[in-house]
Amino acid sequence: MNDARPAISDLSDQALVAWLRERGEPAYRARQIRRHATHGAARSPVELTDLPKPLREALAASFRWSAVELVREEASADGETRKALLRLADGHHIESVLMPHHGARNAVCVSTQAGCPMACAFCATGEMGLVRDLTVGEIVDQIRHWQRELAHRGERVSHVVYMGMGEPLHNYRSTTGSARTLMDPEHFGISPRRITVSTCGVVPKMDALAAEGLPINLAVSLHAADDETRGAIMPINRKWGVEEVLAASARYVKKTKRRVTFEYVMLAGVNDSERTARDLAAAIRRHLRAADAHVNLIPYNAGPGGFRRPAVPRMERFAEILHEGGVAATLRISRGQDIAAGCGQLKVPEGKAAAV
Repeated sequence: MNDARPAISDLSDQALVAWLRERGEPAYRARQIRRHATHGAARSPVELTDLPKPLREALAASFRWSAVELVREEASADGETRKALLRLADGHHIESVLMPHHGARNAVCVSTQAGCPMACAFCATGEMGLVRDLTVGEIVDQIRHWQRELAHRGERVSHVVYMGMGEPLHNYRSTTGSARTLMDPEHFGISPRRITVSTCGVVPKMDALAAEGLPINLAVSLHAADDETRGAIMPINRKWGVEEVLAASARYVKKTKRRVTFEYVMLAGVNDSERTARDLAAAIRRHLRAADAHVNLIPYNAGPGGFRRPAVPRMERFAEILHEGGVAATLRISRGQDIAAGCGQLKVPEGKAAAV
């Protein structure tokens, strides 16, 4: 059954203060509640013992403490990467991933949509199609889920990447709204330099994001150096081709003064040739200075489309050619593949894509 109560994370500060005043509570209670929600380990308002009992009961009756509910969690064999299957109030489901890095930082990969409309040939999420957009609270509460778990060992979420299920710029309002909440010192206080929004190349929204005044990082899923190849694996290329996406990336750099990262999934026999590497370097340098771009080479993870991962020496040579062409590149280490938490692997299990 659907839970019609709004989530506390979908409530604006003004609305929360107004709700408190209706009950004769002072406005400062809103800061207390937000502090618990964003920094504490409480799983219910009844655990907020610094609030009066009647207020705790009213909060529990009026609002869901979280917009997401844990269904199950999996950990990779190395015990590092963890993936959560989360249930939304209407019965739909999403996945979110925690990626610790040697105790130095805790990055969370968040979803912005249940499913995805982009249908990239190598991505499992795209097989679901679009179920629906997520709200600001449903995005933010993925971070809260991991924050509560990390709090038990005195740690916090330090980095957020919008690279989970969905196209973030297709759900533009919730993506930017949640980013503002994460940056807000009164909420999570995460540095904008530690927030990265990924896009398949929705050019008009890339320009809109550049104008938002949010100094966050942008990652652009490129995956090919020419329109024919990119169009075969990414349907969005029929709207905005490689040159248009690169031009929009250059405008983003000029407006925000932030370097753009290009995500590039390595597909054997499709986009991994030495000639492609030279073409890719040339295409990027036509639009961007060397200091303004970085290519993340991502080994293909088992998924749809019947693709294969290139041999490591071939991927390393691809990176070398990019460097020779004046473009910085890194061959990313794959993590979480054994629990289908790697790039392009997130997909709600059968029977949970729709409301249950």
